[in-house]
Amino acid sequence: MAVNHYENFPVASILLPKSVRQDVVRLYRFARAADDIADEGEQTTVQRRAALAAYRHALIEVTQDPDIKTLGSDELDAIFLPLGQTIRKHQLPLSLLTDLLSAFEQDTQVQRYTSEAQLMDYCARSANPVGRLMLHLFKTTDNQSLGQSDSICTALQRINFLQDVAIDWRKKRIYLPQESMSQAGVSSAHISNAVCDAHWQSLMRSQVQICRDLMAHGKPLGRRLPGRIGLEIRLIMAGGSRILDKIEAVGFDVFAHRPTLTKMDWIGLLVRAL
Repeated sequence: MAVNHYENFPVASILLPKSVRQDVVRLYRFARAADDIADEGEQTTVQRRAALAAYRHALIEVTQDPDIKTLGSDELDAIFLPLGQTIRKHQLPLSLLTDLLSAFEQDTQVQRYTSEAQLMDYCARSANPVGRLMLHLFKTTDNQSLGQSDSICTALQRINFLQDVAIDWRKKRIYLPQESMSQAGVSSAHISNAVCDAHWQSLMRSQVQICRDLMAHGKPLGRRLPGRIGLEIRLIMAGGSRILDKIEAVGFDVFAHRPTLTKMDWIGLLVRAL
């Protein structure tokens, strides 16, 4: 599967050492393909869950049998046979990959999140494993680094939720805590009708601040890690902060103005990261 989806942040960018770049692409292809099963196309919920179950089975097979030659389909072979090599090469914890699958499986069933705690639990499985896998590639797995990585990844995931409110609504999903919406006087009608009033702005302002606080907690990781990985972290954090700036600049009206990063943005962000 080609790595050709729109992404806010670099995936296996040229900033990463060649020694891990192929491994990052393999991990990305697995996560992107599984995410697409949950989100894209016209499959039924039953079909989506069956396909994700097949991914879970394939993942277990390639980790248990290093000599396996085929998983029974060209699609599974293309994704999982190389992935198995990366898992063994770097001794990656299987739980991080199965956590990602559990989040994608959840997407096929759960469309609302009642509380902040529920949304954070989803991010802990849909986003945080990605950062932890990256740290394992760079042999940096102390508790402080893992915790700061979790904060960065959760922030980036939630920033994406704020960008994609209208897109997620078309998928019948809301990734904003229902309790926070209620406290701000916001209902699903605000989203369905693209209403950007004072109530919506209040909700979005608080959500943006949560993202900024998470980024601030994770920020030391980008300064502490040396070389290219530290630069990569600083760059993706700068990208996340820039998106938040753009959300604020349009008065939180993400319905009419979905903020994205341009080539000029990336040039400026790279200078800042350096």
